[in-house]
Amino acid sequence: MTALFTDQYQKLLLDLLRLPSVNPLEAGPDDPPSRLPDLLDRYAAAAADAGLDTVRLAAAPAACLDRPGVPSTVRAAACDPRFLADQPSLLLRLGPERPRVDTVMFNVHLDTVAGHVPPAFDGSRFTGRGAVDAKGPAVALLAGLRAAASHPAVGRDITVLVQAVAGEEGGALGTYGTRPLLEAGHYGRLNVFCEPTGLRALPRATASMTTRITVTGEDAVDDHPDAGHNATVLLGFLAQHLATRLDGAVPGARVCLAGLHTGRTHNRVHGTGTLLVNLSYGTTADGRHLKAAVTRHVSDGLLRFTELFASTREFARTARDGARITRLGWDKHGLPALDNRDPWAEALLARAGARPADGDPGFTCDAIWAAGLDDAFTTVLGPGDLAANHAHAPGEFVDLADLEDFANVVHRLVTLFAEDHRPAPPVRNPV
Repeated sequence: MTALFTDQYQKLLLDLLRLPSVNPLEAGPDDPPSRLPDLLDRYAAAAADAGLDTVRLAAAPAACLDRPGVPSTVRAAACDPRFLADQPSLLLRLGPERPRVDTVMFNVHLDTVAGHVPPAFDGSRFTGRGAVDAKGPAVALLAGLRAAASHPAVGRDITVLVQAVAGEEGGALGTYGTRPLLEAGHYGRLNVFCEPTGLRALPRATASMTTRITVTGEDAVDDHPDAGHNATVLLGFLAQHLATRLDGAVPGARVCLAGLHTGRTHNRVHGTGTLLVNLSYGTTADGRHLKAAVTRHVSDGLLRFTELFASTREFARTARDGARITRLGWDKHGLPALDNRDPWAEALLARAGARPADGDPGFTCDAIWAAGLDDAFTTVLGPGDLAANHAHAPGEFVDLADLEDFANVVHRLVTLFAEDHRPAPPVRNPV
């Protein structure tokens, strides 16, 4: 079998890995400035060599953030006009514009989480931020499409779209990258979101919500801790209370008790602080149930805290005022979840070499915005594994063999799509 992920694409991946593209919502003080526009220019040039034309390279309009479901962190960051301007998205096309039934679309994100490091390649493994999530899959996609473009029906009878987007990481969840492109109609009969799945074709993607519990009390000196509101004790109690109550509250949902911060000094009572809780869910209805459960259990937790600490010396004031100084807010909520079925498309993916989902519940990614699309089926598919390949963690890597396998799946999938009859989906994606 002829290798598709050739030296040309190995060099391209190393080039893209060298260019930092940390989402500004993720960036820390040690991260270099993002060069995402430069990265997209180089990706577009490589795509042109594979036969794809640039349809659009531009930032999303500011109006896209004035929509339900946009996280509050994104709205706040976008007060800086450079926020959107520095995060454009790229739309590529192989072949002329055609009806949806004759179009296949691939989506891949090129922003990363924090922790940019110089990349390396030892002949069999690439390391560096974005190696598996998702610069590696993005380059393997081009390698596969270049091979597919040699088929006479590809570009002639069918059209391939590629969305190379910003705004997937940092909790942005595609609200200014993928979502506007899909709402503008840039999708196909079959849509593939290139994420690390171990080449399993996942017909689902969970959505997530983030709650922010804020305590705004008064500080106190350590000699008189009873004089203030102890946000550390209150939020710590609520964290444990929510951990026990929310675990399993909605079947299939996942609960991540995340950042808890009150202060860094030892000789004072910190009266203010925040607790962040991230929750994922498999259906839109489960999201509603989960939000109601959080609201209920925070209220119950505050009552329980008062019962336990009202008679103490140091924490009586916190217990008395706990409900008044605690506020439950939502950084993001109300996002859709994807769960769709299509026997024809799933059989096509299997013939192309994608593995079955085998009950994998999936994970949260931009594919959520494909929920409810008319006349379309969407899958999440890509090389590597989020956990095993250390995505979002030190030492992120992807193996050359996995990129080669994905390029071959893309090649076969596009050529089979070109040769196959494409019926309309039998069931609309539920939302």
